[in-house]
Amino acid sequence: MNNEKSADVLNTLIEINNERIEGYKNASYETHDSDLQNLFSDLIETSEKCRAQLTEEVQRLGGTPAEGTKISGKFFRAWMDVKAALNANDLQAILNACEFGEDVAVDTYKRAAEIKGWDLGIEQRSLIADQYDLLKADHDKIKSLRDNLVEHV
Repeated sequence: MNNEKSADVLNTLIEINNERIEGYKNASYETHDSDLQNLFSDLIETSEKCRAQLTEEVQRLGGTPAEGTKISGKFFRAWMDVKAALNANDLQAILNACEFGEDVAVDTYKRAAEIKGWDLGIEQRSLIADQYDLLKADHDKIKSLRDNLVEHV
């Protein structure tokens, strides 16, 4: 197993969690809706848990955990869409934008789990799979909220 390559993959996942945390913190500040604030808080909590586990694993591998974000164009667009929707107080647009951001996060995890040649150890693959399940559940929660909203309009 190549510890440096493994740490690089895990650091990419740390960054995506950092982006989720920052994005949802900003979204929470932009809204006065307590239900949305609670939702965003739950999503932040998921990423804080994932980030802590990933950080610990990177350190165990002898690497330096990533700090901050490297916001991709897709993520930046998602958070700008969330902000615009919050300003317009458009719940459906907010949930659509959040789901797009969650798509980016889930896809990043999926790609990390499927990467061949990175020689991830069984511990790292298990960690990625477990965290993928958590993020997928968050994604599905947002999708369900959005779909229920559409059905009641």
